[in-house]
Amino acid sequence: MDYYEIGQKIRKFRRAQGLSQEQLAEQTGISVTHMSHIETGNTKLSLHVFVGLAKALGIRTDELLDGPQGGEGASISEINALLESCTPQQVHILTDIVRAAKIALDKHAGE
Repeated sequence: MDYYEIGQKIRKFRRAQGLSQEQLAEQTGISVTHMSHIETGNTKLSLHVFVGLAKALGIRTDELLDGPQGGEGASISEINALLESCTPQQVHILTDIVRAAKIALDKHAGE
């Protein structure tokens, strides 16, 4: 188990949701120092803390355990976390951008 990689994923999801280490640590019931050590891979985390962090971040535990590339589920969760921090107008604009990008990808797929 690569604790550094897990810690980096936790950091990515935390930042995507606009949470500080202090806020996530408080939601999980751990110290800020422990939270920092988890994100840097300098400590092993218990199953209880691992599950608590995933729950606080609103993600599945397997999204933290996937290999370095993550997976489709991890990408979708990251996008959802980003969208949750947006205003309704920002969500509308991002939806238009994604739609336009998808159309362009489809158009040039055969080239």
